[in-house]
Amino acid sequence: MKKRATKAQNGLSNHEIVTLAVYLLGGDTQRVDTEDIAIKANELAPGRFTWRKYPNQINIDTVRKRLWDAGTPAKGEYLAGSEREGWMLTSAGLRFATNNIAFAESADLSKERLGLKQKQWLRNERVRMLSSDAFAKIQSGAVDTVTTREAEEFFRIDAYVTNNSREQKITRALSVFGNDEELASAVKLLAEKVRTGRKQ
Repeated sequence: MKKRATKAQNGLSNHEIVTLAVYLLGGDTQRVDTEDIAIKANELAPGRFTWRKYPNQINIDTVRKRLWDAGTPAKGEYLAGSEREGWMLTSAGLRFATNNIAFAESADLSKERLGLKQKQWLRNERVRMLSSDAFAKIQSGAVDTVTTREAEEFFRIDAYVTNNSREQKITRALSVFGNDEELASAVKLLAEKVRTGRKQ
């Protein structure tokens, strides 16, 4: 149950989605073709693997890249194979898939196309977080010195933001920046700090 809650907060990355697609296509016992995986991945997460100008068309190159990613140690080494041979789950991939398939099939993993205002907000919010005191301390290795107040400021939370509104701000940040190369670990650490600090 705890694993499910974590995924609900942070979502699934694209290499994880293609791994689940391989699982659903029987990749635990047989090799699965790249094109079949592309169709299934798009069913699981509509819009994640499509062209920007042609949202009804799957971008097969994006799917290929994520399949190769899923085979690397840095991404969990969930898959083995190639475009020519097809793809199968490794033992690590099978464990990941069985632990997360229920969430994937019940959640909305689609990627909404961002408008100009949303893109601007995203850029501004990212810059603000990267320049925050809390992030600077984490980058310098001084995680333990981050105060609850600094963690709250990272999420734009103050004394007037309470209860559900607090959680919504944290959840939104996790959803938007949970896979960001620079911010992901900081967002997760600080979210836990805010939630823990609130309970104390």
